[in-house]
Amino acid sequence: MDDLVEFLVGRIADDHHAYAYVAHTMGGAALLDSHLPMLDLVGQLADDHRAMAPSDPRSTGLTHALRVLAQSYADHPAYREEWRP
Repeated sequence: MDDLVEFLVGRIADDHHAYAYVAHTMGGAALLDSHLPMLDLVGQLADDHRAMAPSDPRSTGLTHALRVLAQSYADHPAYREEWRP
């Protein structure tokens, strides 16, 4: 599961860099309808998973949520099929 979390964190970082480029070249208004708030929430879920003990009863649900969220990056070469929910 740590590999999946690291994969998601990496994709979030990539997306943040892309949004920063858009803001720099097109202005901040171009980001008004962006997915930046969602990226921050996914990042928070990844952080929560890292801090959570595997024995925590919420761990199963959070693991499933991260697997579902990772599907949006399924076309990335580092995505692993075993991560599918």
